[in-house]
Amino acid sequence: MDGRFKLIFLIAVLFMTGLPVLGILRGTDAPPTPPDRDLQSQPSSASEKPSEASRDVALSGRANEDEMVEIPAGEFILGSNQGGFNEKPAHVAHLDAYWIDRYEVTYQRYMEFVEATGHRQPGPPSRYAEKLGLLRGPHQPITYVSWSDANDYCQWRGKRLPTEQEWEKAMRGTDGRTWPWGEGLSGHPANFAGEADGYVVSAPVGAFPLDQSVFGVYDGAGNVMEWTDNWYVEDLYLQENAATPTSNRSPSTYKTMRGSGYTSQGVDIRITNRSFMVPDFRDETIGFRCARSD
Repeated sequence: MDGRFKLIFLIAVLFMTGLPVLGILRGTDAPPTPPDRDLQSQPSSASEKPSEASRDVALSGRANEDEMVEIPAGEFILGSNQGGFNEKPAHVAHLDAYWIDRYEVTYQRYMEFVEATGHRQPGPPSRYAEKLGLLRGPHQPITYVSWSDANDYCQWRGKRLPTEQEWEKAMRGTDGRTWPWGEGLSGHPANFAGEADGYVVSAPVGAFPLDQSVFGVYDGAGNVMEWTDNWYVEDLYLQENAATPTSNRSPSTYKTMRGSGYTSQGVDIRITNRSFMVPDFRDETIGFRCARSD
């Protein structure tokens, strides 16, 4: 009995320590065209590669950090059959035209809001402030902001937080791709998985030209996770596609975040990944961008 217990314990330990490795392997595979892309959606004029002109804007001093991108009305593929339970099923959805920030809101822009309104300073409890100084570059994305902080900023700018669906379409385009650039994870196309890409923490917004969607929206696969407007519903896509959707659903206590942070890895960096957190949470890997209706 003693020997069997030790064997079972050893297997359990090996399984648990192997989980991060499995996650990295799943995230770094270069799969063939995923089944999600077999779904039919309307073609978009933005299905081409990002233009050199839009890349130059991001790398020329970032003078247009407040710039917004118009996302045209039309169908796109939402969700993924290759992801977690809360991403299924992949299905065709439709959105009216809207605008979304090309870049994540930066520390410099957010501090303009703080100084103008007297809003509380961004920051964590003191015991979590070790990296705070590294995250205050003027062109780095603002972090350590709650959902309410982000929402208040967007309203001050005459905007709002994007919905989950708006965020996903802006980063994914209409063809069901896995990452903003398409498929495959060779090299360091975005700021994720630690310091191998040259950045200890977040990078200046737009610093990774490949982490740009077909619409010219940056940093969907890396840098920081982003608050969205939606309350989190785990089986949202199943409910939307059910023949008889369930009503009277209990209100969620979590807000949804999309995208991945500079510490994320594996399946977490896919565009369709859905994360969630209590709305008053603040962390070094969470920021946001704004949107507005057309």
